[in-house]
Amino acid sequence: MGRDRVSWDRYFMNIAVEVATRSTCDRKNVGAVIVRDKTILSTGYNGSIRNLPHCDEVGHMMENGHCVATVHAEANAIIQAAKNGVCIDGADIYTTASPCWPCFKLIANSGIHRIYFGEFYRDERIFEFAQRLEIELIDMSHPT
Repeated sequence: MGRDRVSWDRYFMNIAVEVATRSTCDRKNVGAVIVRDKTILSTGYNGSIRNLPHCDEVGHMMENGHCVATVHAEANAIIQAAKNGVCIDGADIYTTASPCWPCFKLIANSGIHRIYFGEFYRDERIFEFAQRLEIELIDMSHPT
């Protein structure tokens, strides 16, 4: 007898949730997974610049109520793909929180066509610009 299996979308979002457990800025743990053809191309989580101490070790670099020491999960996933020579054009990204405006711009310019997010995070501009750019935004905050 077959068992119930999670959908591909839930599977990749579950992996993004696990990736977020590696985050090193305790203000917001975020994970991201870039996928094409049901294959993981890259992952990222929010943390400090490579080879520098992490926020959860030395404290936060605060500006206007935000920690600016960290590189965000989506940016780290895109950087990891580039560093390893992995093409992400036409891929999807699963992220535990909707992208901030700077990360949205990186996602758009990287050629990612679909953004799955687990919770809304702060920036309404992404909805207007995603529509203008024909980037699909999928809210997965409510399990189906």
